[in-house]
Amino acid sequence: MMLTELTTVPPTVLPVAQFKNHLRLGSGFADDGLQDETLEGFLRAALAAIEARTGKILITRDFAWSITAWRDEQRQPLPLAPVHAILRMVLTSNSGLETLVPDHRYALEKDDQRPSVVATASCLPSIPSGGSLKVEVVAGYGPDWTDLPIDLRQAVMMLAAHFYEYRHEAALHGGTMPFGVSALIDRYRTVRLFMGNGK
Repeated sequence: MMLTELTTVPPTVLPVAQFKNHLRLGSGFADDGLQDETLEGFLRAALAAIEARTGKILITRDFAWSITAWRDEQRQPLPLAPVHAILRMVLTSNSGLETLVPDHRYALEKDDQRPSVVATASCLPSIPSGGSLKVEVVAGYGPDWTDLPIDLRQAVMMLAAHFYEYRHEAALHGGTMPFGVSALIDRYRTVRLFMGNGK
């Protein structure tokens, strides 16, 4: 299984000015914008960390998910949420030949926690031996910062501020979330009902 981000969050969507206010940085100076690129980096890092921890995509982007076998031939859960649309599904043979799967063969079953691809006929299309299948989707709460639930917005700000405050600490790489951030994002974490098998 491999999940690839096809599009990125545009810089204009990131709340750099709000982050400056959150950090209580000075304003009105000639060099106001000097830190913008650095602050943007901390916001992107916080977004990525919260998405990884919750399985929720915060700002809408396109993703490609590749697998070598279905877990269930009638219904396959997707590894991210919320998913708005399936853009296309492509089968690749072991020789590299790509075939577009007709969109009438499958449908998106929307769910805030665990959206799925479902078969519209007897089963989902067969994945050739030694080949793979790629599902391209649009996922995220929305294209703008204000589309995020307010508690997730606050969690991003808090985590980005934590990264900023400890930016010179080389030892901070254990992956532990600050308690306040964990408290805000815990309810968004996807409950895993089965063990992964790498498919």
